[in-house]
Amino acid sequence: MEKSWYQAIILSGLLMAGMGQTLAAPPKSAEPTKLPDQVEITDSKSSAVNGEQVSINQASASELAKMLNGVGLRKAEAIVSYRKQYGPFTAIEQLSEVPGIGEALLKRNLVNLKL
Repeated sequence: MEKSWYQAIILSGLLMAGMGQTLAAPPKSAEPTKLPDQVEITDSKSSAVNGEQVSINQASASELAKMLNGVGLRKAEAIVSYRKQYGPFTAIEQLSEVPGIGEALLKRNLVNLKL
């Protein structure tokens, strides 16, 4: 009877161990998968990296939209319209007077701008 009791304990231990799930290792790929917080963000408007600046007094709306981060064609047209109405900008900070151009947008693009 003692032998069957030991066998029962061993068998129950094996059963419990077999109930756990096993996971297969993921296949190895040449390039590791990037998690959402590791995704590289690239912006076509990375002119600051290239050291390019755009003149707010001479650039067309399409040039402004292409070079400035957060500025689409509509905001760029507002900049050109403001320039035509009030004359050339005398300071880069004056851009904040253009409707739709806030302080945050101005700070983000400050290195890309010149008079």
